[in-house]
Amino acid sequence: MTVLEEDVQNIIKDFDMSKFNNKTVLVTGATGLIGKLCVKSLLECDYKVKVIALVRNSDKAEKIFGLNSDLELLVQDINDKISTNSKADYIIHAASVTSSADFVNKPVETIMTSIEGTKNVLEYAKNNGVKGMVYLSSLEVYGIPTSVEVKENDYGFMDILNPRSSYSEGKRIVETLCVSYASEFGIPVKIARLAQTFGAGVDKNDNRVFAQFAKSVIHKENIILHTKGETARNYCYTTDAIRGIFTILTEGEIAQAYNIANKNTYITVADMAKTLENTYTKVVFDIDGKNRGFNPTMKIFLNTDKLEALGWSAKIDLAQMFERTIKSMQEE
Repeated sequence: MTVLEEDVQNIIKDFDMSKFNNKTVLVTGATGLIGKLCVKSLLECDYKVKVIALVRNSDKAEKIFGLNSDLELLVQDINDKISTNSKADYIIHAASVTSSADFVNKPVETIMTSIEGTKNVLEYAKNNGVKGMVYLSSLEVYGIPTSVEVKENDYGFMDILNPRSSYSEGKRIVETLCVSYASEFGIPVKIARLAQTFGAGVDKNDNRVFAQFAKSVIHKENIILHTKGETARNYCYTTDAIRGIFTILTEGEIAQAYNIANKNTYITVADMAKTLENTYTKVVFDIDGKNRGFNPTMKIFLNTDKLEALGWSAKIDLAQMFERTIKSMQEE
C-alpha cells in the first residue's frame, strides 16, 4: 500500500463517513492535492456516496480515480456556469490558483478565478438547495497580522496596491461573497482557512517551499533559500486538513470561518529547511532580490481552538509530514 493509499484509509478510519451516506458531494478542483484526497476518501469509504468531480483535464482525472460508477466527471472551467443536471447535497469548493508565480504574473486571472469561480459554485448551491458547502480559503486572508497568534476574527495589514495581493484579496472578497450568499439567499456555506498544507500526493511540479525542500532531499541537492527564511508559520498535513474540511462541512456554523493547522508545527522557513539537512543536502542562502511572488516576511500562528471545539484535532507532526511526503514522491 502506498503512502497516499494509507492516507485515504486513515481519513476514512478517523472521520465518521456515515455523515455522507446516500449523499452526493460536488468537489471542485478535484485533481488538486486537497480535492483528490476528498474524492478518494468519499469513494472508498464503506458508505454509498456519489461524487461529482469538477476537473479541467479528464485524462488526468481518470488516471487518478480510475473508473467508478459512483463518480461523475464534470469536465469544465470553474469560471463557466456549473453544467450538470446532478444535484449535490454537499459542496467542497477547492478550485483555486495556487502558484505564487501566477499571483504576480497573472494577478487578474488569479482574482477573477476566485470571484467568478466561486460565484458559479454559489449559484449552483442556490439553485440546488444544498445541505452544506465549504469554501477553502487560506491563512493569507490575515495579511501581516498585528500579533503572531491569530484567531478567526483577527486581521492584519495587506498592501492592496501590490499585484501579489491578488491571491490574498481574492480570498478575502470571496469569503465576503460566501457570507453574503448565506445572508441573502440562505446558502449554508462555511469557510475553511488552511495553513500551508502538504503531504502524500503532492505534484512533482509543485514549486511551493515544502515541495522544493522535499525534491532537494530526494535528488540529494542543496536546499536553496532566496530569502533569509525568517517567515514563520504553522503547517498542516493533508489527512488532518481533509478531516478538518469534512468537520466544518458537516458540523460547522453557517457563515463562519475556521482555521485548520497543526499547533505543534510553528517554525521559520530557514529552521524547517535545516531540519532536512543530511549528508547530501545542505541549506544554502542565495538572496538575489528577484521577485518570485513570495509573501512579505511575517510570523503567523493559526489558533485552531474554534475547530477543535467541533471535535477535530491534528495528528501528524512536521517530521512525519516530510517523511510521508518524500516517501510518496519516491513511490511515484
